[in-house]
Amino acid sequence: MNYLMIKEKIKNFIQEEDGIGTVEMILILVVLIGLVLIFKEQLTSLMNTIFSTIRERAGKV
Repeated sequence: MNYLMIKEKIKNFIQEEDGIGTVEMILILVVLIGLVLIFKEQLTSLMNTIFSTIRERAGKV
């Protein structure tokens, strides 16, 4: 009996989820943009290193 009740509660919880709202999406975007602005130099350096490695190894193929 307990198994069926737990299963039903989990099923109801999954079905109640409506997705991400507009406010939550905007907050996530603001945080991501803030992180990009804060770590811009580090991200640029990382991307340059990755692309130079790709260019070097592509020549060996």
